[in-house]
Amino acid sequence: MADQTTDKKKIVLSGIQPSGAQFTLGNYIGAIRNWAALQEQFDCLYMVANLHSLTVRQDPAALRQNSLRALAMLLAAGIDPEKSILFVQSQVPAHAELAWILDCYTMFGELSRMTQFKDKSAKNADNINAGLFTYPSLMAADILLYQADLVPVGADQKQHVEIARDIAVRFNGLYGETFRLPEPYIPAMGAKIMSLQEPERKMSKSDPNPNACIYVMDKQEDIVRKLKRAVTDSEARVCRGEGRLGINNLIAIYAIAAGITPEETEARFEGKGYGDFKLACGEAVAEMLRPFRERVEDLMKNRDYLEQVQRRGAERAAALAARTLAKVQKKVGLLPRP
Repeated sequence: MADQTTDKKKIVLSGIQPSGAQFTLGNYIGAIRNWAALQEQFDCLYMVANLHSLTVRQDPAALRQNSLRALAMLLAAGIDPEKSILFVQSQVPAHAELAWILDCYTMFGELSRMTQFKDKSAKNADNINAGLFTYPSLMAADILLYQADLVPVGADQKQHVEIARDIAVRFNGLYGETFRLPEPYIPAMGAKIMSLQEPERKMSKSDPNPNACIYVMDKQEDIVRKLKRAVTDSEARVCRGEGRLGINNLIAIYAIAAGITPEETEARFEGKGYGDFKLACGEAVAEMLRPFRERVEDLMKNRDYLEQVQRRGAERAAALAARTLAKVQKKVGLLPRP
């Protein structure tokens, strides 16, 4: 990445949590698959957001393994560590340092209105910790440290970019221009893939129903089986319509996997039933994910390379983050590092 003081490309920052076994089809379609294409147009930073995972109790060994797998998945999705800065969040201490400062410029009411805090509190009633409440400040630190212009997010994640902007505006108003104001970057298609069993809900790796979610590392037979069992309706026509959440979701999935439009999908399956369509959808998704899955498996066998990517990414990210952190520390009155 070129020096941001001279480079005119916009800066993109995004991350994905390593919690859970692996990424879902929704993560792949709505996020990481699109990130590789952004490298040609923008200066990109992509991180494994493992600090955010700590708001839910983690098995330490599993978190370390999942963090490595997340790194491998980003590489397999086409993230080039020579074109982009690819790093693990916890290996750049400036994230946690800036998060504490921003905590002090984030209002209690703002945090209490965050949708994900309400959702996660309901799911983890026995562990409503302070980190779960204040993690939007850490997310704001992730974004603002690198003076990001754009943040690729799903449609349901806009709120996190908005609170980062609010915090930046408040800080800039008090101390002068310090942070660039980020904008959400939402893909036009496939930004939100829904559950195969409850299509009114987003596909989630925390769903207790194993048939509701496709994982990127699923075998072909498992992908086909899950899509055959996907909830649709009694109309048995492969066409979109208001209130037809199940078939709308499958058409969106197939169109992306097959590389065609939803309209072309409807034309291709005109006169055919759900059985034919679901089978074709499963095969298309499995074929789309096959080279990705094989690449991840190869990378996980090459720990030396993954270590090299981590080290280089942390160095490059830390160098950029240090500029913003030093400026913020000076403005709020903290003594410089000796």
